[in-house]
Amino acid sequence: MDFKEKIDPAKLPRHIAIIMDGNGRWAKKQGLMRIRGHEKGTKAVREVVEGSAEIGVKNLTLYAFSTENWNRPKLEVDTLMKLLVSSLKKEIKTLQDNDIKLNAIGCLENLPEKALRELQEVIKQTAGNSRMTLTLALSYGSREEITSMVKEISEKVAGGEISAKAIDESVINKHLYTRNLPDVDLMIRTSGEQRISNFLLWQMAYAELYFSELLWPDFRKNDLYEAIYNYQNRERRFGKTSEQLS
Repeated sequence: MDFKEKIDPAKLPRHIAIIMDGNGRWAKKQGLMRIRGHEKGTKAVREVVEGSAEIGVKNLTLYAFSTENWNRPKLEVDTLMKLLVSSLKKEIKTLQDNDIKLNAIGCLENLPEKALRELQEVIKQTAGNSRMTLTLALSYGSREEITSMVKEISEKVAGGEISAKAIDESVINKHLYTRNLPDVDLMIRTSGEQRISNFLLWQMAYAELYFSELLWPDFRKNDLYEAIYNYQNRERRFGKTSEQLS
């Protein structure tokens, strides 16, 4: 079924976040090393990025590397960082051709110097693009983000920049890595796992969650469109009743 034809362009999620899970298991099923799954997963990234831009999604965030991922075997981490650099170089044309702005969130200072330098260069080159913002969550953990936010606001309260009584959701939002992004409307996770793994905990307060059985390297545009179609057929109440919405 072609789900793209079923999507209502007036009801697109403003912000889609994706946990790209299953690269390692995909490789294992093929009798390959885990890193081959990560390499294959870059095709799925291209499909989803292009597919999102094509239908008019404004914000797409991909969970590329978590703070916990640093605990993986050194060889895998090193290879992932090299893959990040090579992917950024390869995909700059895709980003430019599709008028996509690259953004990144997380403890970016923990990235290897070469990876960080390449990331910053692509961010700079695409800064003027406006069709869609693609955000990579790198060395990202939501608890770390929230902890950092609390420390920053606390320091400003202590210094008299902010009154404790003035702290509300808008103040908190301004001190998160995602300060320039809207809340997540739709979160997609592949591989059949049903958890959010320390990803955008604050930002997903009212997100619709969609879990796909597909391993990430097998995820394609039509699978993205199916998730969006599913999202559009849900009732989002935000604490209200169905009667209030109607």
